[in-house]
Amino acid sequence: MFRPALWLSSTALILPVAAHAQSDPAPAGDSYHREAPAEIIVTAPYQRNQTDVLSGTTVLRGEELTRELRTTIGETLARQPGVSATSFGPNASRPVLRGLQGERVRVLTDGIGSFDVSNTSVDHAVAINPLTADRIEVLRGPAALLFGSSAIGGVVNVIDSRIPRQVPTEPVHIDALATYGSAANERSASAAVDVPVTDKVVFHLDGTYGRTDDLDTGGYILSRPLRAQAAASANADTRALADLRGKLPNSQSEMWEVAGGAAIVTETGNLGFSVSHLDNRYGVPIRYSLDGGEAEQVTLHVQQTRADMRAEVNTGDGLLEKIRLRAGFADYRHDEIEDTGEIGTSFFNRGLEARLELVQAARGSWRGAIGGQMFIRDLNIVGEEKFLPKSETQQFGLFTLQSFDMGAFRAEAGGRYEYTVARAAADALLGNDDIRRSFNSFSGSLGGSVGVVGNVRFGINASHTERAPSAEELFANGPHAGTQAFEVGNPGFAKEISDGLEATLKGSGDGYSFGLSAYHNWFRNFIYENPTGAERDELPVFQYSQADARLWGFEAEASARLAQFGGTAVNIDGLADYTRATIVDRGPAPRIPPLRLLGGIEAQGRMVQVRGEVEHVTRQNRVADLETTTPAFTMVNASVSLRPFGRDSRTTLMVSANNLFDVEARRHASFLKDFAPLAGRDVRVTARLAL
Repeated sequence: MFRPALWLSSTALILPVAAHAQSDPAPAGDSYHREAPAEIIVTAPYQRNQTDVLSGTTVLRGEELTRELRTTIGETLARQPGVSATSFGPNASRPVLRGLQGERVRVLTDGIGSFDVSNTSVDHAVAINPLTADRIEVLRGPAALLFGSSAIGGVVNVIDSRIPRQVPTEPVHIDALATYGSAANERSASAAVDVPVTDKVVFHLDGTYGRTDDLDTGGYILSRPLRAQAAASANADTRALADLRGKLPNSQSEMWEVAGGAAIVTETGNLGFSVSHLDNRYGVPIRYSLDGGEAEQVTLHVQQTRADMRAEVNTGDGLLEKIRLRAGFADYRHDEIEDTGEIGTSFFNRGLEARLELVQAARGSWRGAIGGQMFIRDLNIVGEEKFLPKSETQQFGLFTLQSFDMGAFRAEAGGRYEYTVARAAADALLGNDDIRRSFNSFSGSLGGSVGVVGNVRFGINASHTERAPSAEELFANGPHAGTQAFEVGNPGFAKEISDGLEATLKGSGDGYSFGLSAYHNWFRNFIYENPTGAERDELPVFQYSQADARLWGFEAEASARLAQFGGTAVNIDGLADYTRATIVDRGPAPRIPPLRLLGGIEAQGRMVQVRGEVEHVTRQNRVADLETTTPAFTMVNASVSLRPFGRDSRTTLMVSANNLFDVEARRHASFLKDFAPLAGRDVRVTARLAL
């Protein structure tokens, strides 16, 4: 059972300390938002340069973040290296990192989990609002293990200002964002106000409202194989589905969120709190029945109330430099509403997470940090499509990161221990018996980098990761509407174990930068869903199974300045990524994105920035059982942004046109790809104001 008193007592024990590196001094942007530059990674116990992180990293901020912003975190990040998205329609899209999704990717807000059930099913939206983000960082590979063994695929950290980090110099500081998108008639607005009460105390208030109609796609709604199946049907209504195109039925949405926070900021530390409430109501695109059956039209209504705190103490030059605490608690509910207006199934989730970091004072070339983390989740599903008994997960971890900088050679070692307990309450789904499983997991990484020439560094990192199975993987035994499967877990699962190698080559200089990562993972007891060929409740049965697996791939990105005309620079950039995953003795792993290439050219002036880009995603015909192939597609995008008050101002007006040629596109990582293509031509107007 979840115990709020435990959270309160844990917080009280470590109240004077804090959790995140964002309060470290950073170069000035405007008078209030002094943000760390793009080449600095702040999702770590201490700030590090991207070239020092021995795995793939991405930072999305400023104008690039404004251009990429969408209503979901998955679509916001989908054009970053090594990142795809689950794309379960326009309203539920979670990041896919290096082909891994769900339990193997952690989505955080300011270093703490999102406390939702987006990991439980792909039709569940992430309870994080991208419109409030100041910065989004993506860590792929071993560096992500600091945030839990379930982050073997990587970590997405959305960093906002709900708990203020500085005191404004103005009497009132205002940030506002408004967006219109033509593909879904999207109207959204977000505003934040920070008011200094004294020279050390600041209050924060923000609010967001967004609304969309059905999404306009770039072609047919059904994929080519399903259109052929529909056209061959004897049922006239089913035959008509073959010609369905344009608007994606039941993909509308309406969302609002409010939040308030306050912080005390001094030279020796800070302490702050925030409370937020999210209300998100969205349609789940229809998965049409091609055998004459009735298709479900479901609406999800998500509500979450969340409380967060962050504190930090600068301890001086002794053994420790800083002590940080980050903690959060949330009460989450969503209802799955049928087209009759009745609630079919409800999900109730209570979550608590706390993270303590002790940052060691630098000793010559040596610096490091140690810390602890706790996570508790109570999940209860009620209704006709309940596929999981009431369950509780408790996880406690200890971790360390130690780095050594000797100039030309740099080394890094990290380790993590986790104790996980998963319980399922007595329930008819599992034979009316309580089930308890516990796991001790040990993970670690060791790597180094060496300067090759100039600012070019070559690095290699070895990692060992152990992940405890999730409650869903252990205890599922029922119909799951989101995946259109009857899912059966296995309470006897062992830990999932992975050994990995990653090599990196990174460099930058006057007018250029590049990064290349290549990785290979060897899995034991890899958990995947195996189709059995049986049917229950008119759904195919998928049994969670374990087997050996192999995963390898690469990410490459580069940019260079082509020319300089006065104050205007012309740059080109490009990226490529690829993942190949195989379950030993079975074949390809499901929903692995294919090779993707993206290139752009950009003119950057003091007030105006113009960009054009082409993204090509190749055909994916390496598919698992019951999967269909996914055709290749090519999208052309363009944008123009204006900074009327100069490059250093955060005030921006941007016009962008995505998928200019209105092509039909589908992501292979999506469960719904054959029923829900991506957006067609989408002209977006975004205004960001800072006062």
